Amino acid sequence: MLHWLHSLLPHLPHYGYLLVFIVVFLNNLGFPLPGETILLGAGFILGKAAGSLWEPIVAGTVACFLGGICSFSLGRRLGQGGLEKIHWLHLTSKTLKWPERFFKRHGAKTVFIARFIALFPPVAADLVAGMAKMPWRIFLFYNLTGSAAYTTSYVLMGYFFGKQWKLLKAWLGPTALYLTLAGIALIVLGVIFRHSLSGFLARVSSKSRKRK
Repeated sequence: MLHWLHSLLPHLPHYGYLLVFIVVFLNNLGFPLPGETILLGAGFILGKAAGSLWEPIVAGTVACFLGGICSFSLGRRLGQGGLEKIHWLHLTSKTLKWPERFFKRHGAKTVFIARFIALFPPVAADLVAGMAKMPWRIFLFYNLTGSAAYTTSYVLMGYFFGKQWKLLKAWLGPTALYLTLAGIALIVLGVIFRHSLSGFLARVSSKSRKRK
């Protein structure tokens, strides 16, 4: 995965905004692709090249927004039973318990908040919102604001480190490179195993309630 990402990121200043859109869009549909990583990478490359930020921010925001709408629509139309039949989502009643409880506690704000919770699959909040029949206008508001805030935050973080890369490299030496690669590896692994972790947390929470 890291080799694949390393080979693609240098092309971002030329035609990579389509790549950003595709990866982030599919990530918001439940495919285990590194959405956060591609946004950080885009910001990092542009920070080193002193490039414009509006293209990856717009591409990522639109991808998140449209992916959220698709997931929300699936949740409204299919319900939990129908969603379990969509194999790429890897969703079961157990894996949805934690997102459902989170949604009941925080309401519509979950659509916004969930994008910033590392162990929360991006698709889960939108699906649960659809299953709960959240009004379209409320969902669109939180989906749009959440998509914009999420994309902008990750691109700017990458951009900051890209701008400061020479200073960090001179200050920290090779350690900066190793720390960056380790961070990317952790993010990618978190994305890949996000569904498994969500299911594990749901099972742990269920067992703790039974003991009580």
